[in-house]
Amino acid sequence: MEHQAAAIILAHNHPSGNPSPSPADIQLTRRFSKAGKLLDVTIMDHIIFTDSS
Repeated sequence: MEHQAAAIILAHNHPSGNPSPSPADIQLTRRFSKAGKLLDVTIMDHIIFTDSS
């Protein structure tokens, strides 16, 4: 069986406890978004997890 993703969600943790996206997070999201356009895959969201949020 083959599965084709129409969209993906990026997710990672921030051990610092700060859930705000860093400049590197923003840049990575933009790069994934550009790559997704080439592959016809939408980046739905970029979620950041911490110990408390």
